[in-house]
Amino acid sequence: MVLIDSSVWIDFFSARSLPHVAAMESIIEHRDDICICGIILAEVLQGIRNDSEFRKTKTLLNTLIFLPMQYTVFLRSAEIYRELRKKGITVRKPLDCMIASVAIENNIPLLHDDKDFQPIEKYCGLKIKHP
Repeated sequence: MVLIDSSVWIDFFSARSLPHVAAMESIIEHRDDICICGIILAEVLQGIRNDSEFRKTKTLLNTLIFLPMQYTVFLRSAEIYRELRKKGITVRKPLDCMIASVAIENNIPLLHDDKDFQPIEKYCGLKIKHP
């Protein structure tokens, strides 16, 4: 099971030939479980301009395992952000702390293409699915 970040979904839907897209394609080929959470769902769908593509993508994402975001996810997100700030690291997108928190809470790796997750992996216990 793997949580796939919006950074990967966007490149996947744009048919970009990148290592993280190849990793996602391998996950699909092997029929591994793919997860999303509310933030990833919203980020992916927000960027779609075409109504037909929006409906198709929404239908596809609806078939994936949806990980709920409990109270503890939000607390851990704040703790991650604060822990990194203490180390002099500022996460550019605090929503990434929430996505990381979902992965940590569910003990599953995250596939991403976003530098914000690197210090979260290094200092906060985030498991990464490396391409």
